[in-house]
Amino acid sequence: MNARAILTAALCGFTAQMAIAADIAAGAAKAKEVCAACHGMDGKSVDPNNPHLGGQWRDYLEKALRDYKSGERSNAIMGAFAKGLSQKDIANLAAYYAAQKPVLTQRP
Repeated sequence: MNARAILTAALCGFTAQMAIAADIAAGAAKAKEVCAACHGMDGKSVDPNNPHLGGQWRDYLEKALRDYKSGERSNAIMGAFAKGLSQKDIANLAAYYAAQKPVLTQRP
């Protein structure tokens, strides 16, 4: 096996380990503190203006929060909340909401 293949395998393992390292309990605590008022504690928003987060893809949630934080994705409310999140908070929140039961109901 050449050095490039070994490095690639090691990086893949490291990336997978980082994904597993998210703390769902910490995500739940942060969700209660920051997100639940608009998106619901279980990720089922009661306001049609706020998206459901429960059961959403973890990588999608992480990217959305990173994009709000950087300003790449624009929303005044979400941008303000995301700016206060660390990268670990983002990973934890995404893991927490991804672990919730998917919200499959349609809104009126």
